[in-house]
Amino acid sequence: MEHDSIAAFLADQKAALAKGPTALVMVEDMAALSATLGHLLKIGFRTVVALCPPELPIPPQFGQRVHRVVHPVYADGALTGAVNAAIAAAPGAWFHYCYNAEFLFYPFCETRTVRDLLAFHAEERRDAMLTYVIDLYAADLDRNPDAVSLRDAMLDRSGYYALGRPDPANHNHPKERQLDFFGGLRWRFEEHVAPPKRRIDRIGLFRAQPGLTLREDHTFNIEEYNTYACPWHNNLTAAICSFRTAKALRSNPGSRHAIRSFRWRNSVPFNWHSQQLMDLGLMEPGQWF
Repeated sequence: MEHDSIAAFLADQKAALAKGPTALVMVEDMAALSATLGHLLKIGFRTVVALCPPELPIPPQFGQRVHRVVHPVYADGALTGAVNAAIAAAPGAWFHYCYNAEFLFYPFCETRTVRDLLAFHAEERRDAMLTYVIDLYAADLDRNPDAVSLRDAMLDRSGYYALGRPDPANHNHPKERQLDFFGGLRWRFEEHVAPPKRRIDRIGLFRAQPGLTLREDHTFNIEEYNTYACPWHNNLTAAICSFRTAKALRSNPGSRHAIRSFRWRNSVPFNWHSQQLMDLGLMEPGQWF
């Protein structure tokens, strides 16, 4: 389905949004776009929305299963503008947002749908889920100069860490149950990444409510949404496995010629399975077995 703006889509699809969950995909280029959209449909999103610049199509095989929405993807605030418009249009609905060449993984996603995941998470009285953005990169940049390879994807098995998130309203003491997470390519090549862009945490799954707003740093204005767990026990977390940072480092003239390979001693092949991510401590099932 085609829509000429996010406003037109939201006005036309209120019933579909209310059912949820909905995935919003910012389409920056054609890299792994078919794989991204197919993955979201496979894991059980009822509505998948591709937010595209006018010149980029979506692969024809998706037909009516994906909504193509013309959107100024490269403009400042394009992501938050789209997400916040969706929040206002569908209070109570669950959303996921990502970019093309990003893949949501959660515990047991091979056998359980995202609807199963969110039903359990809601039973635990949680309206948001922390996701770690785990960098993927091609094993051979000579063969894959854009750093994207679904067949030979690699990830870092270590090098991740967290720091307390300072609260400016409380003399910069750490906020309760909030951390800033770092690692992956943004850590290893931090000289090429602006400090505000180095964090790898994102609230990648959330339930809309009146007054909720996504901020440019991937946090929400309601602080409980930004927590990694509830006060009484650990909760589910998920991962967004993403080629986006690798793509950016390869397309930026300042870093492209400085980086011959993304591989290092702690690189391992990504096997596209949630168990690997759990074994590496990059997400956890909480009380969901």
